Parts: sequence; C-alpha cells; structure tokens
Amino acid sequence: MTPKPPESAIPSPLSAFGQRVEAALDEALPAATLAPERMHEAMRYAVLGGGKRMRPLLVYAAGSALGAALEGLDPSACAVEIIHAYSLVHDDLPAMDDDDLRRGKPTCHRVFGEAMAILAGDALQALAFELLAAHPALESVAPGCRVRMLRALAVACGPAGMAGGQAFDLEAVGRTLSLSELERMHRYKTGALILSSVQLGALTAGVSEGPLWDALQTYGLELGLAFQIQDDLLDVLASTEALGKRQGADQARGKPTYPALIGLEQSQRLAREHMDLAIAALAPLGAQGLILEQLARFTIERGH
Repeated sequence: MTPKPPESAIPSPLSAFGQRVEAALDEALPAATLAPERMHEAMRYAVLGGGKRMRPLLVYAAGSALGAALEGLDPSACAVEIIHAYSLVHDDLPAMDDDDLRRGKPTCHRVFGEAMAILAGDALQALAFELLAAHPALESVAPGCRVRMLRALAVACGPAGMAGGQAFDLEAVGRTLSLSELERMHRYKTGALILSSVQLGALTAGVSEGPLWDALQTYGLELGLAFQIQDDLLDVLASTEALGKRQGADQARGKPTYPALIGLEQSQRLAREHMDLAIAALAPLGAQGLILEQLARFTIERGH
C-alpha cells in the first residue's frame, strides 16, 4: 500500500512568528499604488498570502533562541522570504520549470506576463539586500555582523546556492544522478537558503562563531536536506490541492528525486535520519533549542 503523506500544522508556538512576518512583509513591500504599479502588484502577488514561511520561521527561532529581539529579526525574516519568493517566480517561468500553479494560485508570469514576472523577481532580490543593508531595526547589530549577513544571503542566492542548484537541476533532467550528486544539487538549490536563514538569526543576535554557531551550522545543513527529501516525497504522495502546485510535476519532467533514486521507504528513512542529526546538533542550546527542534519535526511531518 502506498503510504499517505503526513498531516501536520505548524506548531502553535510558531504561529505568532508566522503572523509577525506576514505583517512585516506587507510593510516591507512597495505599495501596489506606487509607480510602477504593475511591477509592485506582481511583487506583492508573489510574496503575500501563501506559503509555509519556513525560512522566516527559522530566522525568528534561531535568533530568539540566542536572545535577539523580534523587532531586530524582522528584516532578516522578510529578506529570506522575499528571496525565496523571487526564486519561485523565476523557477516557474517557461524557460525554467514552466509551472502554471504555485501556492494554490496561478504563477506570477501567468497573471502578469513573463517580462513583468522577470522584473518583479529582479526587484524582489534587490529589495531583500536593501532590507539587510538599510533597515533601521538592524542599527544595533555590529557592522561586522551586518557584512556577514549580507554575504550569507548572497552565497545562498549565487553559484554556490540557489542559482547553482537550479543550473544543476536543469542539466540533470532525464539523467540518473548518483546519491552524492543529488545531495549536492539540493544542498545548493534548497539547503543554502535554509542554512542562511539560521545564520541570519544567529548573526542578528551577535553570534558569529563558537559552539552555538557551529551547532546551528550543522542544524541548518541537515535540516535543508530533510526538507528537500520531504518535498520530493510529497511530490509523489500529496495531492495538487494539498501542495498548491502540480502533483507529480518532478516525475513528469524527468527530474531526479530521492524517491525515484532510492524509493519511497528509503527516502522516508533518510529524511528522518537528517532530521535526527539536525535535532542532535541543538544539544549546546539546551532548552533554548526547543522551537528549532519543533521546526525540524514539522519539516518531515508536514503534508504540503
């Protein structure tokens, strides 16, 4: 019998973080009435009103675990979600994955046209870096940490991050990758931004080295893989309605996935192994790591 995808909601202690980032994103994005109106409308369409907000939740969870004030974490939480949204807008384009459904609604280019979707994505990426560079809530963060925050987000976007991962992904269509090649692709495409979310939370709290930094580095790396393996599983197990995007799209395009390479059961086992490693890494944080542990469990228990 084919296993059913798990049904899980974001743990209740994290729901306040989700509400917080939604309000912060609404404020950070340009108003749709501000010229150029159509581009700003597309930016807001791409970012607001959907998604798990996993990356900003990680910013809040990591930063607050280390003593950062929520107000100081807002810019980083917005920045990683805006970067994630920009990447989805571009990934959905006909030249890339050619998707027409995202978060349960038509993709940005289906609503606003390809040219405007490209511009909206470009503008979102720039806005994310502007938030880290100039937001007044980050004035108390040491200049050295601010520079490292900018670099962490840049690495997550670039050739060793999402852009490189998407390049690997495009080149891998129709091929059978080794497990190590598949892991490299996903560490770049998905894992890098998840890791940078944890890093941004820590850097906002002034933690840039030492045992706590090392613990969060390991946590972020392992969580990124657990998250992607679960995504691959849900592409097989969940419905289009639950996913908010086309079910089975990866398989239809001939993309390499964990279930295609090692099967459903072994993929589920591997996702749990990475989750366990992520949770084990939190030991130096003690009770302060509880919310991060809850997020790790949610990563492989979610149904979308």
